[in-house]
Amino acid sequence: MKSLIVDENGTLSVREITKPVYGEYQALVKMVSCGICRGTDSKLIHGEFKGFNTYPAALGHEGVGRVVEKGSLARHLKVGDLVLLPFLERVTDGIHSALGAFSEYAVVADSMSLLEDGKGPGAPEFSETYYAQQVLPADIDITAAPMIVTFREVLGACKRFNFRPNASVVVFGAGPVGLTFMKFAKLLGMGPVIALVTSDARVGEALEAGADYAFNSKKCDLVAEVRNICKDGVNFAVDAVGKNEIINQSMELLAPYGHICIYGISPETQMQLDWSKAPYNWYLDFNQRPSKLDESESHLQVMNWIELGVLKSKSFVSNVFSFDRILEAFELIGQKSGLKKTVITFE
Repeated sequence: MKSLIVDENGTLSVREITKPVYGEYQALVKMVSCGICRGTDSKLIHGEFKGFNTYPAALGHEGVGRVVEKGSLARHLKVGDLVLLPFLERVTDGIHSALGAFSEYAVVADSMSLLEDGKGPGAPEFSETYYAQQVLPADIDITAAPMIVTFREVLGACKRFNFRPNASVVVFGAGPVGLTFMKFAKLLGMGPVIALVTSDARVGEALEAGADYAFNSKKCDLVAEVRNICKDGVNFAVDAVGKNEIINQSMELLAPYGHICIYGISPETQMQLDWSKAPYNWYLDFNQRPSKLDESESHLQVMNWIELGVLKSKSFVSNVFSFDRILEAFELIGQKSGLKKTVITFE
């Protein structure tokens, strides 16, 4: 099969590698689509993803695929099922797994059957990732379905950050993740929701996503604008970008006992903190790699919102490329920062 590979120099190529082997509680999946994650994929390409140093690696973690074969004990999966989060589990042909969903085939596990048979957490056959590998409705739009991964990750983070109704929030950034934080803050009854973006075009996108106010941070006094809306400061400030300076910028915006919530992954793992302008009491919360159990427990809520029409996956997608144009898609991602989600399709 073909797979997108990055080497230790950050060079991308599409290579022929061995099709994955699946176990008795697993299924072989033919991929139908996968989203490009600027937070994970881009940092893996540039060698900036903390804790990862095994190259060459197969990229992709926002995948959707269709079951084509299954193991004898995978009782809750059937051929033809559309499934979320397939991945490459093992090293093959000297290629390591950076989840590997930009491949023509991948593997998904049947966590329900494993749990029923007493092979859950702690068993050698089990991985926490299996919780989040769930079956999708057959009629879902495959070009927008990868956004469900982002939705579930962000909703899990919202819960970890202890978002609550009637609390005010500032969101830095209006990429797919930032827009999702704005949308979910609104759906969770928060407000006012304030977006701080870096272009005039993003102002309109943030307002459309659910922000009550949106400001181009390059053209305004952030502190004055936010304090004009929330005199005593905001309850939550969210870094949806991954820039360390946002932590210091957020301190001056906080209400007493306010939370700075770090979701974006910065390539820098050190910084100088200056809390001279922060309130005496405040919190710094990091949630940069969502738990797959948290993600799975957010699945039903996300799918309910989609079914009700209050969450429209398609509105978060700006570009769709076929797999044979994947290198072109990544080149575009590297040149432009104003994109929403870019999705690769295999059908």
